[in-house]
Amino acid sequence: MEYYKHHAFFCLNLRNNGNASCDQHGASKLFEYAKNKCKALNLNGKHQVRVNRAGCLDRCEYGPVMVVYPQGVWYQFVDEHDIDEIIQSHFIEGVPVARLMLNE
Repeated sequence: MEYYKHHAFFCLNLRNNGNASCDQHGASKLFEYAKNKCKALNLNGKHQVRVNRAGCLDRCEYGPVMVVYPQGVWYQFVDEHDIDEIIQSHFIEGVPVARLMLNE
């Protein structure tokens, strides 16, 4: 069994050279929201959900993005509603959210 059922890595990269980066699109705020929401729902911990910071995941042009392992599902999201949907559907119900998945 995996140590975490779902391990979500949020790209929090911030570029200062004018190129797109996830943090320019609110990734840090949404990371904190996801971490706090999982904690409030008692989803965090061993064999459950872990929400982690990540450096650049090389997909900032789609930002903000996260990847969830061990499933290897990549998400693009824009607001707290999207994060709520990922938590409910993917983390709780085990069904990835197709409309938010990056397929490239």
